[in-house]
Amino acid sequence: MGAGSGNSPSMRLVVIDDDPKNLKFVNFILANVGLEIHTASDPQSGLDLIHRLRPQIVLMDLVMPGVQGMELLQKIVEFDPGIDVILMTGYYSTESAVEAIQKGAADYFPKPFSPERLRQRIALIVEDVKRRQRSSTLENELLENFKFEGIIGRSPLMLDLFAKIRRVAPHFRSVLVTGPTGAGKELVAKALHKLSGSGKRFVAVNCSSITESLAESELFGHVKGAFTGANQDKVGVFEYADGGTAMLDEIGEMPLAMQAKLLRTLQSHEVRRVGSPAVTKVDVRVVAATNRDLQEMARQGKFREDLYFRLSAVELKVPSLAERPEDLPLLQRHFLKAFAAQHSKPVVGLTRRAQTVLARYPWPGNIRELQNVIEHGCMMTETDVIDVRDLPERVQSQAPTTKADYEVLMSIDQLEHRHAQRVLDHVGGNKVRAAEILGISRTHLYQLLRDNAEKQKEPVSKADE
Repeated sequence: MGAGSGNSPSMRLVVIDDDPKNLKFVNFILANVGLEIHTASDPQSGLDLIHRLRPQIVLMDLVMPGVQGMELLQKIVEFDPGIDVILMTGYYSTESAVEAIQKGAADYFPKPFSPERLRQRIALIVEDVKRRQRSSTLENELLENFKFEGIIGRSPLMLDLFAKIRRVAPHFRSVLVTGPTGAGKELVAKALHKLSGSGKRFVAVNCSSITESLAESELFGHVKGAFTGANQDKVGVFEYADGGTAMLDEIGEMPLAMQAKLLRTLQSHEVRRVGSPAVTKVDVRVVAATNRDLQEMARQGKFREDLYFRLSAVELKVPSLAERPEDLPLLQRHFLKAFAAQHSKPVVGLTRRAQTVLARYPWPGNIRELQNVIEHGCMMTETDVIDVRDLPERVQSQAPTTKADYEVLMSIDQLEHRHAQRVLDHVGGNKVRAAEILGISRTHLYQLLRDNAEKQKEPVSKADE
């Protein structure tokens, strides 16, 4: 084993090669890169070092006795997908290079290689690791900056929603909050309540979970003996929330008969308990929420038109997660921190491959589904990062299901490659400079070029890299 820099560097490199001369050569040329360098002359010793040291970078020969290089690569990636693994080989081929990258390698070096090229590549990876560490810190800061009353977002749609909530909250009597299931409508309702300044109760009731026979009692209360089983007086939601806010979730599922009574309460600010002739004045703000098209339901006679007009005087639309992709990294970070703490797991992030899969997933279940996916990943990972294999199968296997979906994904890929190619042409083919301008690692740039070459059936040569 050899050691490198003496300045107590925080980053470690493990070199695995059965050729002692190559180990000595690598140790020598990387001595001043600022890494703590450890060497191993066989795969098992190398794995032992990796398990003990958890290095940021591994440089390993592809062909060694005892184990296939691709098999060793797989073991390293399974142990910690966050490690950048560079393969070295005297038997280079485009096919094996593509296979290595697909299996998680950061790069693939044909032997012999120039000392300067290796130093440059390692320096870029070190910068990439530092950038990811800074990015993690920045994401935590952004998370705090882009929280609005418990709602996370920095996309234009969410910033617009936040502005509307601020304007509406101090004055509203009733608000209609629309949006798909799992998008965060209850969080919007709670934000409206908090910013209203009432200081009283927030009470939420799901209209779809109340049977029609008990709906009136649930909302307006009842007196003892009003019906079979009414053994004592009961306060309804509106009385209980007096002075505060009542959220009527899934209002589109409310029976028509109850809709008429709700409209009367909204107009008169009075409730009458079931079985009682007396009326009680209430001062309640009402937030009605739905994932249904109430206007269309009103046209079809399935929802009272007068109630719809009453509720929709102020309407706040909560966007789906697919409509606000800019918010995905912030939400991932938020849920990751929460579930890592909840389950006492040392999980600090997601691998780039996992982030790519999550970015391409359509999120039909919105924020709630993302929350469940991140919790699943936190529980399944055996390292400090969530990789693709830790995600639910439906997310792992996500693929275009229609021609339109396929074309959308292809157009995004093509746009990304076209932009990278334009920048590369602009700097005269200098990949280091192109990666800096694009704000990505050189590995990522290689991947873009390789992916596009695979699609075009034209292998990318490593000769010019």
